[in-house]
Amino acid sequence: MPQVEANGISIEVETTGDPADPAVLLIMGLGFQLIHWPDGLVNQLAARGFHVIRFDNRDVGLSTWFDDEPDPNMTAVWLRSKLGITPKVSYTLSDMADDAAGVLDALGIEAAHVVGVSMGGMISQRLAIEHPDRVLSLCSTMSSPGQPVGSAQLTLKLMRMEQDPDSREGRIRVGMETFRLIAGNGFDFDEDHLLEVATAAADRAWHPVGTNRQMAAIMADGDRGPVLAGLRVPTTVIHGTDDRLMLPKCGRRTADAVPGAELVLIEGMGHEWPEGAWPELLDSISDLVERTTS
Repeated sequence: MPQVEANGISIEVETTGDPADPAVLLIMGLGFQLIHWPDGLVNQLAARGFHVIRFDNRDVGLSTWFDDEPDPNMTAVWLRSKLGITPKVSYTLSDMADDAAGVLDALGIEAAHVVGVSMGGMISQRLAIEHPDRVLSLCSTMSSPGQPVGSAQLTLKLMRMEQDPDSREGRIRVGMETFRLIAGNGFDFDEDHLLEVATAAADRAWHPVGTNRQMAAIMADGDRGPVLAGLRVPTTVIHGTDDRLMLPKCGRRTADAVPGAELVLIEGMGHEWPEGAWPELLDSISDLVERTTS
């Protein structure tokens, strides 16, 4: 599908399945592109009777980049957020939620079942808070209701990695190193498949400065817990027990914040969606939709 105009920007969108089926909107995480949703997972979701929509968030992939905006001073953004002072950022998670609502508008879809992963889970929460009529159900995956809490050692390793290598091979290497660091120990690491994904991502679009702006938006958003308490949408929270980038307690806090939310912990899963975990992920989404329609 060609790009759509949504919320005043261009957004790259891809759809799978019958448009007459219930819509499932997938929202990706920090710095990742729509191709990071595994095709196999998307196809199996469509085979269960869903019209699956995935898109590149702003500032990543083939959607609009915000390179006219300054590269954020991440230290200043972090300090201000820790002091309870809203930092000045190029855009907010609310803006990104408006983008998601705009994608639905562009496709002529009134409301969808929304599945967000990591930062995408935070955007999904904002979408449910600020556009409740567009969200039939909410599935927040490996995410948090506020500032994420993770392993300091893992965070340091990720920060010390070369962020913007000047060669294709270096970019692919960074992608693979990232996949290895965020993987859990409960599932096989599919080297061949992930190398294909890292290569495709490096060739399709490389834009690390956009990731910095997305991270600044996360830091500026604060604690969503109090407003999540007002949600009245069927919600499932999925988290891996071996997630070191965003610790399982972040998932528990999300589930505790949303009235009636169900918490699904996938044993051995890290900050990832390995094929071995797909059956539980798919069943959780299908069960959530059934709760919505029952």
